[in-house]
Amino acid sequence: MLFQVIWFILWGVLWAVFFMLDGFDFGAGMLLGRLAKNEAEKRAVLNAIGPFWDGNEVWLLTAGGATFAAFPATYALMFSYLYTALLLLLFSLILRGVSIEFRGKAEGAGWRRGWDFGLFLGSLLPALLTGVAFGNIFMGLPMDAEGYHGSLLTLLNPYGLLTGVLFVLLFLVHGALWIAVKTGGEVERRAARAANAIWYALLAAAAAFLVSTGFATRLYANYMKAPVLLVLPAAAVLALLATKFYSAGGKYLRAFAASCVTIVMVTFTGVAGLFPNLIPSSIAPASSLTIFNSSSSVYTLKIMTVVAVVFVPIVILYQAWAYRVFRHKEVDITAEKGPY
Repeated sequence: MLFQVIWFILWGVLWAVFFMLDGFDFGAGMLLGRLAKNEAEKRAVLNAIGPFWDGNEVWLLTAGGATFAAFPATYALMFSYLYTALLLLLFSLILRGVSIEFRGKAEGAGWRRGWDFGLFLGSLLPALLTGVAFGNIFMGLPMDAEGYHGSLLTLLNPYGLLTGVLFVLLFLVHGALWIAVKTGGEVERRAARAANAIWYALLAAAAAFLVSTGFATRLYANYMKAPVLLVLPAAAVLALLATKFYSAGGKYLRAFAASCVTIVMVTFTGVAGLFPNLIPSSIAPASSLTIFNSSSSVYTLKIMTVVAVVFVPIVILYQAWAYRVFRHKEVDITAEKGPY
């Protein structure tokens, strides 16, 4: 039981780190056309995320790999039941990567506009789809011993879409603040204005999400059993308010840090409410996939724990080094050439 719990916690941490890091890439990609009005400004925005986006995406692979290794039954049924939605997510992530890398390979304005639109879609769709996916997981999938009784359209229910919108808004604010931190001049000012404006929509979506969760899911049952868990949503709310406070005061790095905490705490709030479920069933609770009925053997989990203790710190150190090396602002937006 101990190792199942450890890997459930690690599973939640990996998703939280992915949303925190890749979230600002998604937000910047969605906001590129709004924040940058010419090619030089677009290069400044893209160079602000260029050294980081592919490293940030590693955490998605790690979260997926952890699901496969620690909870193989959950991984198998998730990719069976949600095959179409996950393929759309995969294709959108491919589109994002190709768009970032290809837009600078030719000089034509039409070529770049096309890849800019690809970047917008490749940033919007993963944000929306992951939110919809987690919303449906929080609510429970219509599955029983005979399998899944839904379709792609089933996932597009009001609560799932609300969660998707929440994720999109979280990442928009997150990305705008990152651009405000990493750029200067008019791009920085536009990014700050965008973050402050979108924050109000985010606050409304977060309030709607917290209320709707009480009606659409069973997440709050764990909070009633263990009130100490209420520190998680409370921290999310306080961090969200701090994001606005620091952003309005022009302290964009502190606002970005508060946004990081907001995303992590929102993720933890959902994961804590799920425990011990990984994919609950909305029609047959006995058919829910839990950390106990879908996990690998204890021996496998022990080996994986050793591997994680060795290699996860290496990944963290590498990324910390990359962020330190590329910590300077992208303030020179007059160069004729750039990597993107």
